[in-house]
Amino acid sequence: MSGSKMDTPGHSVSSSEETLQPTTIGSYTVAIARALEASGVDSKRIFTAMGIALDVSTDPMNRVPAATMTRLFRACVDVTNNPYFGLTVAKHIHLTHLHALGYSLAASGTLMDFCRRLERYFRLVSQVAHASVTQADDQVSMRFDHLIGLSSETEDAFFGFLIRTMRLLYKQEFKPVRVELCRPMPHEGAGPYEALFRAPVLFGQASSLLVFNKDDLAQTLSGSCPELAQVNDNIIISYLARLDKSDVITGVTQKIIEFLPDGDCTRDKVASALCMSPTKLQLKLSQRGTNFQQLLDDTRKELACSYLSQASRPVTEITFLLGFSDTSNFTRAFKRWTGLSPTDFRQQG
Repeated sequence: MSGSKMDTPGHSVSSSEETLQPTTIGSYTVAIARALEASGVDSKRIFTAMGIALDVSTDPMNRVPAATMTRLFRACVDVTNNPYFGLTVAKHIHLTHLHALGYSLAASGTLMDFCRRLERYFRLVSQVAHASVTQADDQVSMRFDHLIGLSSETEDAFFGFLIRTMRLLYKQEFKPVRVELCRPMPHEGAGPYEALFRAPVLFGQASSLLVFNKDDLAQTLSGSCPELAQVNDNIIISYLARLDKSDVITGVTQKIIEFLPDGDCTRDKVASALCMSPTKLQLKLSQRGTNFQQLLDDTRKELACSYLSQASRPVTEITFLLGFSDTSNFTRAFKRWTGLSPTDFRQQG
């Protein structure tokens, strides 16, 4: 997703610049170039005119300023004379363009896992919106609250990509209950949106929103692979720690994951690894509304649920991977987190 703020030329930004403006993963521009070529336009000519490199790698640390993406989209709409250019781009975004997050999403157990993963790790894709997932009765909503002004093509491309990907992972007949977009409806009408989403589309809304049937999101996906998802989740966290150097929660979570298997994951050790005193760490976490023990519990719970979904991992191995001294301690903690024993949780899955 992209937006408009601080219109800076170029295709990448330094770490000091990143703190000043939101960025988007650079490989997103690959899909835009392919959409231009599919529209009969020389992408090299457009990218050169915009001062953007065509040979963008898939490294998620290769970032594009949000304002640059907005200028690029504006130029693409002008040169193609296509008000639905964003929907064309959606056809060319591939899961691999999202690096480790793409592989993790593809290995999700259900579409609900898919949505939760996107909620947790969306910052790797873009810093221009905040993703959140909520449930009410028989529906699940995935909302993107914009942190800056976004180009219309951004919403079109990303939502189109999400629905196309969900159909690829689940079934082609899949459709949302409702789609809400911040963008105004194009003068040419809503036809292409309704054809793509196969659902009512509302324009001019406060947030970008996808509403799903809860039952659809609970179905097991054929490509489910908890082990692969877990490996890539850990890779994502390491990249986020680099991207969000000032984010103490991301840094602490990364160190907890690193130290847990040693059975020596203490606040003092994590603080030392982050080059700060335990008191300073405690203060920084309290400013974010949390504390070390809460993050330790949350991380252990998330890892435990992920490991237990991997049938090849015995409970004794999981116990030590999470830093517990014996299975009885792990079982007590897991019951406190979920209300179930590890064995019952695994059988339910």
